[in-house]
Amino acid sequence: MQFSDFGLDSKIMSTVEHLGFNEPTEIQQQAIPAAMTGHDLIASSKTGSGKTLAFIIPALQRLLKNRALSKRDPRVVILTPTRELAKQVFTQLRMFTTGSQFKAVLILGGENFNDQVKTLEKDPHFIVATPGRLADHLTQGHFYLSGLELLILDEADRMLDLGFAEQLAQINKAADHRKRQTLMFSATLDHAQVNDFALALLKKPKRIAIGSAHTEHKDITKRFYLCDNLTHKEKLLEHFIKNEDHQQMIIFTATRADTDRLSTMLTEQGLSTVALSGELNQGQRNQIMDGFSKGQQKILITTDLASRGLDLINVSHVINFDMPKHTEEFVHRIGRTGRAGSKGESISFVGPKDWLSFKNVEGFLQQKLNFTAVKGLKAKFKGLKPKKVIIENIVKDNTKSATVNKKQKTKKIVKNSFLAQDAGDLPVLKRKQAVAPQDIENTDINEID
Repeated sequence: MQFSDFGLDSKIMSTVEHLGFNEPTEIQQQAIPAAMTGHDLIASSKTGSGKTLAFIIPALQRLLKNRALSKRDPRVVILTPTRELAKQVFTQLRMFTTGSQFKAVLILGGENFNDQVKTLEKDPHFIVATPGRLADHLTQGHFYLSGLELLILDEADRMLDLGFAEQLAQINKAADHRKRQTLMFSATLDHAQVNDFALALLKKPKRIAIGSAHTEHKDITKRFYLCDNLTHKEKLLEHFIKNEDHQQMIIFTATRADTDRLSTMLTEQGLSTVALSGELNQGQRNQIMDGFSKGQQKILITTDLASRGLDLINVSHVINFDMPKHTEEFVHRIGRTGRAGSKGESISFVGPKDWLSFKNVEGFLQQKLNFTAVKGLKAKFKGLKPKKVIIENIVKDNTKSATVNKKQKTKKIVKNSFLAQDAGDLPVLKRKQAVAPQDIENTDINEID
């Protein structure tokens, strides 16, 4: 299939060709035609699958082919869970709207509120936003959604996990009319809150699931290394930075403190390193990500802030210095490499504090994960065994009484069954499944009571 098979407007096709897109990805093949027919949609696909274009293209097609419902209200609202992902989506959207009649704006928390009010007063056609800040503007009447044509929720599961359910419900209510179309994208459809929310927001949605979060990413090689302690992790990190042939590298840590500490340590070693954490303001975060995306630094150290949405094609390696607290974040973290058909390397350090997270990832991926060792840096730690509750004495003490009680209960049932038989109560016998005396010792009491 080619993009030309979708019957897209010539303006869209011109941009698609200019950007060098030829064959649509699997999620694009299914989501674009479904959205173009006006269906509400709930879709899932793994990270790096091209879902952003899967909703941008049908949104543009709708605006080009349909009359606006309102002269002032935004026609399309795209909501994302984080500022970084919102910026990524906005960048791709701007590739299509630059030079067109459509205005697109970015509304994020952490940026000047009054400047955003002035931006919204210019009646943009597209709004890309984080739900909290957009709900604030909506509450204060800085814009209205009575004429909204398309509401798009990107990474709905993440928005709900971050506690944005109330804001999403508010935005939905403000644009609740029969002509609105809703597209909901989620990393997985096996998310109870996402499914409940979909029932409330979507009208007879078409469901699309491409692969799953458990699906193996064919372009990413995963390696796991056991570690004894923090010092051991640092030595392994230095080994891989020195010996792995890498372009750019993202190192994920569990805390802001570790992010800053590792950044200082590597910078002192003369490595081109930058750190990203939630305590930075939006301007600082933008500057860091812009510099890294342009190749100004070789190594980015971050918490899960950068685990989703960032399309950094030169990242060849992802290192999990700490395993993620939330299991699904493992997939999103390693998905920062192996983009656009390139090969990627994922390296994970597993110490005693990471063991439970590692086992959860193993279960999530539904596969046995093996460990590799570096010569001279082999760990003494071999993993934690499941905890065993010492109940041997309790079992011995209770076995006799449990057996006696079970036999007594069995005798009563059998006796009652024979009494029922004497009374001619055959229907009760069939329902209770009376057991012959010789079979009592081999019968589970739960099967006959």
